[in-house]
Amino acid sequence: QVHLQESGGGLVQNGGSLRLSCVTSGRTFSTNTMAWFRQAQGKEREFVSAFNGGKAVYGASMSGRFTISRDNAKSTMYLQMNSLKPEDTAIYYCAARDSPNRIISSLVFQPTTYDYWGQGTQVTVGS
Repeated sequence: QVHLQESGGGLVQNGGSLRLSCVTSGRTFSTNTMAWFRQAQGKEREFVSAFNGGKAVYGASMSGRFTISRDNAKSTMYLQMNSLKPEDTAIYYCAARDSPNRIISSLVFQPTTYDYWGQGTQVTVGS
């Protein structure tokens, strides 16, 4: 059974940093498109970052502050978040596609593109 487990969330002050982890189990995702999304209370799920075809992609408000990485040997994807702001407060989810192939760029940003999801980790940024 495929399982994605996020960790690393918590409470941090404005301007602080956190590193999120997403550990996968049940199968390998070494070449699959994998992503981070977030959902703030009362808002729609928002794209944060992804690996697609080995290339990192970022949402507009995250570029320069967030860095995505992955360690296939550990079946883990990371999201390093720096210069955090109160508006970054949300539940952060990792997601993965079932297919190992690269997808067209426009699909990377859509939650419906992804087949597997973790349960999420809460990130709260104090003002």
